[in-house]
Amino acid sequence: MRRYIVAGLVLAVLTTLLVVLSDALGLDTEGVALLGGALGGALGLVPDRSPVQRAGAFVIGFLAAWLGYALRAAVLPDATAGRALAVLVVLLVCLAIGAATRGRLPLWAMLLGTAAMAGAYETTYAADPTAFLTSSAATATSILVAAGAGFVATSLLGPQVEHEREVERAHAQQDDARQDDAPTDVELIDALPQGAHAMTAETPANGTPRVERNREGVAPYLSLQPRPEA
Repeated sequence: MRRYIVAGLVLAVLTTLLVVLSDALGLDTEGVALLGGALGGALGLVPDRSPVQRAGAFVIGFLAAWLGYALRAAVLPDATAGRALAVLVVLLVCLAIGAATRGRLPLWAMLLGTAAMAGAYETTYAADPTAFLTSSAATATSILVAAGAGFVATSLLGPQVEHEREVERAHAQQDDARQDDAPTDVELIDALPQGAHAMTAETPANGTPRVERNREGVAPYLSLQPRPEA
């Protein structure tokens, strides 16, 4: 738990510094600091593949989203059909790269990259599509810096998270095994002595006696339980 607190504090401090020092660094990170920090933090926390593979997949998804905006600015119409085609191209690129690398570059990390670019740049692009080259470069730099800060703050927790999940799965499997090995009610009844089994099977819960019949070699059995008072 202490590691989680430290990583969260580092992420909070870095994200806050990006906002405070945005003008001094010449970066427009005020509007994308939280988005980039959150996505970068998630990228660092998920223990799937190595940090280098996750970061590489994130950058590829980011570039795929940038390509989608380039297509919209250059050749696609600024209409619903053009935006839909751009989205299709971006997702197909991510799927193709994920399949070509056989998952070594995880698809979910590429999708985080596309979300970072789209979430940070869509409003800016819609305001002035003709300024794509200059505006996309500024936005891409800002969001990548914010995402990088989040990734650095949490990437060291990835192995710890993976170890904890393995321990949880092992405990869950042990609990399931204990439940499977536990005897059922039928097995418990079968394990009782023969007389007790007959008592359980033939005597109702209200205490009314019954006589067990047609048992070879055994005298009729009369329950000694008293009748309930009226």
